Amino acid sequence: MIVWCGVATVLLAFTISALATPVTQRLAERIGMLDVPQRHKAHVHPVPLLGGCAVFAAILLPSVLAMALARLWSLGGAPGWLPSQLAVHIGGASAKAHQALGILAGAMVLHVIGLIDDRRNLGAWLKLVSELAVCGAVVIFFRVRVLTAAGPTFSVIASILWLTAITNAFNFLDNMDGLSTGVAAICAAALLGAAASIGQVFVAAWLCLILGAVLGFLPYNFPPAGTYLGDAGALVIGYLLAVVSCLTTYVQPGQPFYLYGIFVPLVLMAVPLYDMASVILLRIVERRNPMVGDRRHFSHRLVRRGMKPRSAVLTIYFCTAGTAISASLLPHVTGTTGAVLVFLQTLITLLIVALLEGGDARQ
Repeated sequence: MIVWCGVATVLLAFTISALATPVTQRLAERIGMLDVPQRHKAHVHPVPLLGGCAVFAAILLPSVLAMALARLWSLGGAPGWLPSQLAVHIGGASAKAHQALGILAGAMVLHVIGLIDDRRNLGAWLKLVSELAVCGAVVIFFRVRVLTAAGPTFSVIASILWLTAITNAFNFLDNMDGLSTGVAAICAAALLGAAASIGQVFVAAWLCLILGAVLGFLPYNFPPAGTYLGDAGALVIGYLLAVVSCLTTYVQPGQPFYLYGIFVPLVLMAVPLYDMASVILLRIVERRNPMVGDRRHFSHRLVRRGMKPRSAVLTIYFCTAGTAISASLLPHVTGTTGAVLVFLQTLITLLIVALLEGGDARQ
């Protein structure tokens, strides 16, 4: 029953996203919310920019409805038609509603900031400060934490940096048609597998919504894209994936804790983090503003090496799938040798990436 509820949740988000995206396309064209070709942009014609609204709606609306029903049923009792496998989770869902609403409020703030930036450029540093503020609020007030065993101060700092880094990594990755959306789907699927195997129903439900939302949008965004996520969508996707990566447990119940499991999100997100780090490094080396967009991203470098844009996107999908498999293996590793092999597999994937895109990035 739980499995079928998960499938239904994915389909619900997929349907909302798939039906809402054409509406956002028409709305964007009507109000002039378009990504106009200029400077480092590769597309020829203006492209609608409100696709992120459809993706966020497909996550937000079912989440709010589920929390409202959980609160209602926790007070008045679950209806008789609700399967017992779901009814037992009503109390837990109600107790988690405060944290969930805080997380969604953070996503809404980032969504609005992204919409404003899509309309008129806010500037990279103002966006970064806003992201740090949102991530800091979620970490401090709603206890979205990593590395809690290291002490509260270290945990808070590490959590804020992680949330901000992944939020930006997916925003950076939104540089080619279908890229950020597809990579997000792969990461969400891998995290879903981890959460479901542990029995984290609420985290798994959110991941089902994220997965369905991005898959419903992907056909419109896959090259050649008919609409874009915009910052309003990319920031939200990165932020929510960062949050659920913190909330997911990577140790099976009843099994001893191994330190390797804490590296699962880092291994899983290796490709987006590689893209962001390499682009920032290139810009710093060239004494340019590391926060100003250009065509030095991993995907652009692959195209300059002779790949077609669609092939470059698929290559990055497969690389992400490779690191996702490594991340999925890591919680089951019980010895140093196995952990080293998983890390080596991830490193080899990134080295292959570096070889594929090797050459003068300024060509």
